[in-house]
Amino acid sequence: MQPARSCLAIVLAAGEGTRMKSRGPKVLHAVAGRSLLGHALAAVSEAGADAVAVVISSERPEVGEAARQQLPHAQIAIQHERRGTAHAALAARAAIAAGHDDVIIAFGDTPLVRPETFAALRRGLREGAAVVALGFEAKDPTGYGRFVEKDGHLEAIVEHKDTTPEQRAITLCNAGLMALSGKHALSILEAIGSDNAQGEFYLTDAVEVARKRGLDAIALRAPEREVQGVNDRAQLAAVEADFQRRKRLAVMLGGATLIAPDTVFFSYDTQIGRDVVIEPNVVFGPGVRVDDGAVIHAFSHLEGATVGTDASVGPYGRLRPGARLAEKAKVGNFVEVKAADIGPGAKVSHLTYIGDASVGAAANIGAGTVTCNYDGFNKAKTTIGANAFVGSNSSLVAPVTIGAGAYVGSGSVITSDVAPDALAIGRGRQVEKEGWAPTFRAAAAAKKAAKKAAE
Repeated sequence: MQPARSCLAIVLAAGEGTRMKSRGPKVLHAVAGRSLLGHALAAVSEAGADAVAVVISSERPEVGEAARQQLPHAQIAIQHERRGTAHAALAARAAIAAGHDDVIIAFGDTPLVRPETFAALRRGLREGAAVVALGFEAKDPTGYGRFVEKDGHLEAIVEHKDTTPEQRAITLCNAGLMALSGKHALSILEAIGSDNAQGEFYLTDAVEVARKRGLDAIALRAPEREVQGVNDRAQLAAVEADFQRRKRLAVMLGGATLIAPDTVFFSYDTQIGRDVVIEPNVVFGPGVRVDDGAVIHAFSHLEGATVGTDASVGPYGRLRPGARLAEKAKVGNFVEVKAADIGPGAKVSHLTYIGDASVGAAANIGAGTVTCNYDGFNKAKTTIGANAFVGSNSSLVAPVTIGAGAYVGSGSVITSDVAPDALAIGRGRQVEKEGWAPTFRAAAAAKKAAKKAAE
């Protein structure tokens, strides 16, 4: 068995991103709830990179902070001047010099590149190539560098403006991503010059450097959609659409039903079980798991929540972070749940807020119920026992416990604990004044007439 190869991934994230017209760094804009940079870091990590160096601009320390938040072991390298992709890669010189077997160079603004693609680049190195470049068959190759191949080997990457008429007909174009043999990576990058119109150091020249040294260079192909980058908001939307298309397909092939797939939006980490049914216009934020057989009805929004087996949410359900629905629990229309456990078979059917609470098995929460969990300074918990019944339009002022099997009368304001199997009624006594209405109407009419006469 061959020993595992070590791998360094260099993620270039120092671009200015001016076309985004944003106050924030381009690579921190999100696709499916995760930053562009976050997608790249996850992909190289899943491809086996045991060391990651993120190259950032000295003007954008928040990019390094975001990288470290996701990957605490990430090394941060600073590119003080923007002088091309090879120059950016060399900002991670110390990491390269550590002597890893493989060096991957990725981009922080290409979020759809799959871990399998990065693994394929590494496989090319393992099979003996010194440089493995990633390309794609372009529908319109205008403006892209062309891959010039001969007998299965990559001879050169030629920029569009420098191509001959014959080379201009080539549709295999440069995606930018590359893998270098760790043994040669530093010397190849250091040998790249800036003798070009822009005076910049281009990573594409690594192929020419390697070939002149008698080292092998090869090209790998990926779908054009996979390697698309993000430079402006329109491209950000296009990448989001492609991510969602990919995720929807994976969910359906995994055994779930999407009634109207194009109207459902997933996060990067959404987990959907088998025989789940998702109706139209549902949005999943980060951190959601939906177990087998559950139904998510139309126009619901879920984030940071767990939906148990055969449970039901919506329509117009809102699950906020910390919402946990057990098996066969129901959260109905216009119900919001936050940081709360809804027990097995419990029903919160409509027009209700359950926050910082625990609802026991088979409990029934009536319409308009509110757990009053916040006093302006602190949050407090409401506990509702198994088989309890809370009548409509009740306010449960936390901290408070409703015992198992207890009843709360409709319209009650409950401020003290309720014993198991007790009935609690917390509302003002009804008072009736016979004949009051005609007297009130007569007085009101006289007042109105007097006002009109005075005018």
